[in-house]
Amino acid sequence: MISIPKEYRALVRFLSISVSLYLIWYIFYEFYLKPGLWFDDQVINLLVRTAEFQLSMFGAELTDYTSADGPIRTHIGLLGSKGVTIGAPCDGLVLYALFICFIVAYPGPWRHKAWYLPLGVFFTFLFNTWRIIALAVIVSFREDWLSFNHDYTFTILVYAFVFAWWYVWVNRFGPRSAAEIK
Repeated sequence: MISIPKEYRALVRFLSISVSLYLIWYIFYEFYLKPGLWFDDQVINLLVRTAEFQLSMFGAELTDYTSADGPIRTHIGLLGSKGVTIGAPCDGLVLYALFICFIVAYPGPWRHKAWYLPLGVFFTFLFNTWRIIALAVIVSFREDWLSFNHDYTFTILVYAFVFAWWYVWVNRFGPRSAAEIK
């Protein structure tokens, strides 16, 4: 039996729970949600329609992809540009899952987790729509900048955003001392 020093027990507990929850999510996603793509399609459709709505609010003219996409929208672009395609890896499901796993695994009152989880997922979704909008705008001005910004800039930003939400949870709702961690 491995003996874990007392000062590391909370960290080991957090890591064990969050990794276990993420593995459960991953298996559920890979074997149930992903094969049919129905869930990803719905999230992508909602992302595209939300991004289109936001762009329209600012008077942007958009390319009409309805004939290419049909009822499930996967493309968005400013008029006259190539636009961007949103696929399953970019719909944010991994981000939502990580956020949920981190908050559930970290100690804190469930009465706060009950509202903080949906709020965090909502704002992560909204942040992801802004990422899509930014990529669509980037493509309209400099298509050759898309790959770098998609792969690096926005990957760093969205993961930093999720980390910041978790950081707020830890500092605002988490235990104040090691004695409070049970």
